[in-house]
Amino acid sequence: MFRISRTQSPSASSASGLSRARRERAILATDLQDVAWWRRAAPALLAIVVISLADFLSGRDRYLAPLMVVVPSIAALTLRPVELLLVCLLGLFALLGLSRYDQVSELHDGRFLLGAMASYTALTLFSAVLARLRMRRAAAFAAVSSVAEAAQRALLSHPGPSVGPLRLAVRYVSAADAARIGGDLYSVLETPYGIRVLVGDVRGKGLAAVQTAAVVLGAFREAAYDENGLYAVADRIEASVERHVPDGEFTTALFAEFRRQGAVELLHYGHVPPIHVTREGTVTVLEAPDPWVPLGLGRLATGRPQSMDLAFGTDDVLVLCTDGVVEARHHRSGEFYPLAERVGALVRGAARSGAELESAVGRLFADLLAHAGGELGDDALLLLITRTV
Repeated sequence: MFRISRTQSPSASSASGLSRARRERAILATDLQDVAWWRRAAPALLAIVVISLADFLSGRDRYLAPLMVVVPSIAALTLRPVELLLVCLLGLFALLGLSRYDQVSELHDGRFLLGAMASYTALTLFSAVLARLRMRRAAAFAAVSSVAEAAQRALLSHPGPSVGPLRLAVRYVSAADAARIGGDLYSVLETPYGIRVLVGDVRGKGLAAVQTAAVVLGAFREAAYDENGLYAVADRIEASVERHVPDGEFTTALFAEFRRQGAVELLHYGHVPPIHVTREGTVTVLEAPDPWVPLGLGRLATGRPQSMDLAFGTDDVLVLCTDGVVEARHHRSGEFYPLAERVGALVRGAARSGAELESAVGRLFADLLAHAGGELGDDALLLLITRTV
């Protein structure tokens, strides 16, 4: 019987959601409050400087100081209320100084100065209220996003760096949308039939995709312990998807079973083919011998897909991914990410230790981000697997 070894970092989220520190960082990042205050104040301060220079250089026959009313509006976009009041106070001093320079502070021109100061003060107070409302909305948005992210993290149930004789290294990112959640899924389970792995990709993203992923993962976590054979596991999931997922929704999937020492069985359901990398860096793309429809579309096909057995030793690496990896486009040329061409050099020798495997998945993910220009447009999952015996 295999043994499971799991580790959890001190900053990992609890089952009830994200840690308090993580939620606070989410709120700060949403409203740019994680940026230094002087950087957030820079646009408003620059407006003060520009207006002051324009008034000074245009001479005393031009009175441009009333343009200072733009400062509170600009400050309301990025500053906290107290910070806004301080910056606007500086703008008020600049307004008074320019008025004295332009000689409009005399009694017969006092009405101009009074009007400018009244307008500036009223707009400052109104902008402070808007800044407070902006921060409340940002906090609410960050809270909703954090809850959604926590729900997905709980759904995925990330395995530890080792499960029985297998070592794992994972990189998972959701598309950069408002909810920060997507439909890529994976699970690694020790069962009476060996270690079983599922990697899938739900059509679409957002809450609907997460709901479908919950159905697929829930069915897999039950069937993997009960059924003798990957076909039976897949059939159970297919039945659950037909019952609980709306028509037309589907999930591409790849099943792997590490039952016999030195071998792995693979079963494709329309998913991105895995890649086998040897110690020397030789790459083999494991195309499905019999391409099959995704889960949820089984009623459209008759028969069943053909599984494949692969020799998988202690020096080999199995690379599993979703289409967000292979379909990531180059930020300039638009070309798809050439995973099969680059994975050999980046992953070679990663089977030597868990640290090497983690370093390899980091290099691969960094190369993917560099190809895409630093941001991915779709959910992406990278899972590297090696075995110790």
